Amino acid sequence: MLDIKLISSDPGVVKAALAKRTGSYDIAVDEIFTLNAEYKKFLTEVETLRSKRNDLSKQIGVLRQKDAAAAEKAMAEVAEIKEAMANKEQSLDVLKNKVEQLLLTLPNIPDASVPAGKNEKDNKEIRRYGEPGKFDFAPADHHTLGENLGILDFETAAKLSGSRFSLLRGDGARLARAIINYMLDLHAGKGYQEIMPPVIVNEAMLFGTGQLPKFREDMYALEGEPKQFLISTAEISLTNMNRDSILKEAQLPLKLTAATPCFRKESGAYGKDTRGLIRNHQFDKVELVMIAPQDKSFDCLEQLTADAEAVLKGLGLPYRVVELCTGDMGFSSAKTYDLEVWMPGENKYREISSCSNCTDFQARRMSLRYKTADGKTLLAHTLNGSGVAVGRTLAAVLENYQQPDGSVKIPAALIPYFGKDKISK
Repeated sequence: MLDIKLISSDPGVVKAALAKRTGSYDIAVDEIFTLNAEYKKFLTEVETLRSKRNDLSKQIGVLRQKDAAAAEKAMAEVAEIKEAMANKEQSLDVLKNKVEQLLLTLPNIPDASVPAGKNEKDNKEIRRYGEPGKFDFAPADHHTLGENLGILDFETAAKLSGSRFSLLRGDGARLARAIINYMLDLHAGKGYQEIMPPVIVNEAMLFGTGQLPKFREDMYALEGEPKQFLISTAEISLTNMNRDSILKEAQLPLKLTAATPCFRKESGAYGKDTRGLIRNHQFDKVELVMIAPQDKSFDCLEQLTADAEAVLKGLGLPYRVVELCTGDMGFSSAKTYDLEVWMPGENKYREISSCSNCTDFQARRMSLRYKTADGKTLLAHTLNGSGVAVGRTLAAVLENYQQPDGSVKIPAALIPYFGKDKISK
């Protein structure tokens, strides 16, 4: 959530910053500015009435002893003031709610360092690691490889659950488990505390990290009250663990990791990536979250990105790092790096991780603060990134390590977890 003080002091600056994103936000900013000005006007009137009521209330006791008629008049005036205050306080509540609802529709302001652009075509490649392997045969995609090896069964998954679900058998399930354990051990060694959080959360948690209200159609809601949802990412659970808290600066950066199933309707992805593991309704992901002090959060973004990269480096998978432009960033992000892994079966790079600094945008929504050494209480900065998507990693391993006979070698880093060096028929 953006700072209402920033919009109140200079709505033009906010509109100019948000104009760099996709979508139009001028009307919402202007409405917030107008409603907040009206709110402050009513608040001043209420405070004036409250002061007058308190003064009169103090006088009534004295007047009762000296002038009963004057006391009655003062009591009647106090009653009128209370009624006027009640009406204005009701208007205050309505105005405050309208402002808050409008604020929830505004995305984060891009950091000044983010390249301007409209879509993914304007993203900026930062660096590459490894060279795409050369095959003396036509490389297959992971969907074909997995089915031929009997480790991916999309037909049974569709029978059980419908389209965009996967079922891993035997060595497929074993490889996914090996990948998860490898990632968690790697991140734990870098100081991340492993968490096993709930995958069902209350509605307030989704407002806290910015999934609601904008992405409600992509979330799986459960029936009943209070409203609960299946998580679309462990970022939701991990970041909200410290909502309504004041941490000590010495605790920061706080580093958390978790492997969880994630659930997304992918309502805006009709017709995209209908085959394989790239875009499923249910998938596993290892998530990284950092809670950072304001003056170190962009350094933490570089570190978090490097920690996600370490997974791909350790597996010997070629990848590139791309800085997203202003028009392609996520709703809550102020700056984002995507990691894209090379997929020889498709002859292109595919996103496998997205690492973002959300600055104080989420922290303001969830009242996540920290106290500095000199006693100041500030909003924390929150960061998150995939460390990394399990299904896409499994797909990348299959495609990059495939052999002419259809078998797949296992990367050296995974052999201790997987227990053998090859998958074959």
